Amino acid sequence: MYEISINTHFCAAHRLIGYDGPCAGPHGHNWDVEVFVRGESLDELGMLVDFREIKRAVNSALEELDHQDLNTVTVFKDRNPTSEHIAEYLSNKLSAEFNNDRCKLHRITVHETPQTGASYWK
Repeated sequence: MYEISINTHFCAAHRLIGYDGPCAGPHGHNWDVEVFVRGESLDELGMLVDFREIKRAVNSALEELDHQDLNTVTVFKDRNPTSEHIAEYLSNKLSAEFNNDRCKLHRITVHETPQTGASYWK
């Protein structure tokens, strides 16, 4: 089994509705995102997936979130834009592109800070 990953980031603000603490107020993060793809076979060049393909797809998915107030983004209108929900959103957005006969989107990890992160996989 092979696993490859890319790391990227986006900047956005959010607030946690119903949370009893400082994160209830508007604040921002420089979110780090890790995307992991797995598969058992490589192509004729010896690659599972070209890193550029993954970066292109992830950057496209992040366009909707980057430099936004996440509470106003349609997908988060009815739920808090937590790291967990962001990871799930990105997994749903990217799974169609990377779930095929050669590879599968394995996991998305979203970090609000270097010390905290949440992962989502199916």
